[in-house]
Amino acid sequence: MRTLTMLAVLAFALPAAAKPWQGVEPGVSKKEEVVKKFGEPSRTVPQDGKEVLVYLGKEAIKGTTQAQFRVDPGSQTVEQINVFPGPVIDKETIENSYGPACPSGPVPASPCYLRKLTDDFRTYFLYPKLGLAVFLNEDGKTVQSFTFTTQKAAK
Repeated sequence: MRTLTMLAVLAFALPAAAKPWQGVEPGVSKKEEVVKKFGEPSRTVPQDGKEVLVYLGKEAIKGTTQAQFRVDPGSQTVEQINVFPGPVIDKETIENSYGPACPSGPVPASPCYLRKLTDDFRTYFLYPKLGLAVFLNEDGKTVQSFTFTTQKAAK
């Protein structure tokens, strides 16, 4: 749940659209689609008025050690996805997959990341155009987790 806490540092103000993960798109996909696709979660946790479907252990989704889907209980819509990858993923792989650091000045039309720090001084890359935050481990070189959310949520 550490990533959920880290996301509290993200302020949100762009149009709704999101980078999907495993066919689940924040702001569009419903809770029932997640359960149909991945089965019953390991546990369901209430957090800040939302419901978090947690897949870990024997229910972990292939390629992850854990995945969390934050669902609005009213609309039953997935608002955010937190993914803790199983394999080690490095900065170069992230840049090759999602885009390089943004140049200084205006943000270009193609996806790029802004280097940010959490309240506890952990580095993350924010891809505002994709609705994606990539949180790094303490080494600053490998991925701890990904957070997929709507662009609206990914300032």
